[in-house]
Amino acid sequence: MSDHSIKAIFLDYGGVIADEGFQNGLRSIASEQGLDGDAVLEVAKYAVYDSGLVLGQGSEADLWRLMRERSGLQGSDDELTNRILAGFVLRPWMIDTVEQLSARGYITGILSDQTHWLDWLNERDRFFQHFDYVFNSFYMGKGKRDPSLFPEISERLSLSPGEILLVDDMQSNVLRAQAAGWKTIRYVDKAGFFEAIEGILHRGGWQ
Repeated sequence: MSDHSIKAIFLDYGGVIADEGFQNGLRSIASEQGLDGDAVLEVAKYAVYDSGLVLGQGSEADLWRLMRERSGLQGSDDELTNRILAGFVLRPWMIDTVEQLSARGYITGILSDQTHWLDWLNERDRFFQHFDYVFNSFYMGKGKRDPSLFPEISERLSLSPGEILLVDDMQSNVLRAQAAGWKTIRYVDKAGFFEAIEGILHRGGWQ
């Protein structure tokens, strides 16, 4: 059923706007080094927070030090970072969709648990310009693991929770957004995304 109350649409960066470079990159590096990819990702899930990096309270060096200590990952900070950044490949069709949403009067934004890497990626790919807002955990000091993030953004936008739609590839983020009253789409693949957004917005013509 279509929902005509939605005024703003926020998209996650890694895994939605672009390929998921962090997880895919770490899995690839782990495979090359003879490590268990799932185990490395489990370490990373906590290291990005324990290092403070994703909330702007730690450094890139802190992250990679923890990753080397806890997972056995090898490589210099620069080598590891460059491999991760290379894995974030922008999806042009998603940028086209954002442009269509903007043209139809929707507020658009990025809502990402990211680091200063998001700024570097924007310098490389120039995608911020397509969005009205960019909310990055690195600058907000809180991420989507914190349930208070969603009411805070609703308040900043002067919108009710039900007027905001989040597109995210992580089920845990989707559930927290839903608990805050936001509308959500769990991103799995391109076809499923278009089917879901057409159903919610009742707008066809997507490319």
